[in-house]
Amino acid sequence: MLVAAAVCPCPPLLVPEVAAGAAAELDALRAACDEALAALVAAGPQLVVVVGTGPQAEVWTEGGAGSFGRYGVPLVVKLPGGRVEGPELAPSLTVGAWLLERAGVTLPTHACAVPADAPADRMRGLGQGLAGLADRVALLVLGDGSACRTVKAPGYLDERAEGFDAEVAAALGAADLPALAALDAGLAAELKAEGRAPWQVLAGAAEGAGLAGRLAYQDAPYGVGYFVASWS
Repeated sequence: MLVAAAVCPCPPLLVPEVAAGAAAELDALRAACDEALAALVAAGPQLVVVVGTGPQAEVWTEGGAGSFGRYGVPLVVKLPGGRVEGPELAPSLTVGAWLLERAGVTLPTHACAVPADAPADRMRGLGQGLAGLADRVALLVLGDGSACRTVKAPGYLDERAEGFDAEVAAALGAADLPALAALDAGLAAELKAEGRAPWQVLAGAAEGAGLAGRLAYQDAPYGVGYFVASWS
């Protein structure tokens, strides 16, 4: 059963070594993520599952590692309590492993990558399955909002982006499962909002859990919507 969730964005710039001289620009975001991870641990889960987008559906159940070498930084992070052999973690999950390591999490941890275009009903079904992996499961859900908030954003400016991100923020803050489940996959793709699929995994996992949500951060510092939320 799902007992807690932390929702965080996964830009590589969240890692100070990657951001380098611009690291201070995301200090408030890192602090919000740290608080969300602390709340997740405080819920007393037996198992943590990290969920984020990846090029293909893939799972890691016995550990795993990821590198920030693609960004010119010789930093390797690994999931808690497992081996590092096997396929490298997807970039989003690598940021998740970094967040867990930063928080000192040592709980058994699995990871699950989902394609950004995965169907909503399949994601909700996956979430239900993940919630049943242990008596007390916590999810670390990684995903960014629209990448079209400004003319300098990766996807340029789309006037629909602000409204989409506002709906996401409201749903995450209220733990509104129907609203998350109803996010339009086509619109999310057009707005380059890769968090849509992981958020719908969370919606499935939280069914029947009675969790309350709290939105701790909402901003678009680089024209990309970033949200941090805690569910417990």
